Amino acid sequence: MPPASRPELAAAQAALDAEHAAVYGYGVVGGRIADARRPEARAAYDAHRARRDTLRRTVRDLGGTPRPAAAAYELPFPVPDAAAATRLAAELEDRVAAVYADLVRDGGEAGRKEAAAALREAAVRAVRWRGSGVAFPGLTERSATGTPSPSASAPANAL
Repeated sequence: MPPASRPELAAAQAALDAEHAAVYGYGVVGGRIADARRPEARAAYDAHRARRDTLRRTVRDLGGTPRPAAAAYELPFPVPDAAAATRLAAELEDRVAAVYADLVRDGGEAGRKEAAAALREAAVRAVRWRGSGVAFPGLTERSATGTPSPSASAPANAL
């Protein structure tokens, strides 16, 4: 296997950071979400934990050292109730989709396939949480504001 390119490793680390944040965020979602949506939140939490574990291996395979999760993450807004928890879940999925879009761009052939699958899964979950979709999942931040995705500029402990 040829040595990993630096952009590929950086994109994999960013995806790992996003998955750490999503796991943390779904802990908050699970504490506030309505009982009827709790199984959906649990499934998303489990999916993000599995992706996180896969990304740890990916980073190692690319010659890097996987970054650990932060002790805590700053939420993008207060989450006092089930409605806010639902918004947070959609936001988490949008942010994860954005970093997987970066990994699709910068990943190797096998990495692109896996990143595209992860992007698709995040986009589907975001639609389920929000009740509507966006034209280009994973690229919404770029199209709406012209700024790079959260993976390019967000601190490690921000969701």
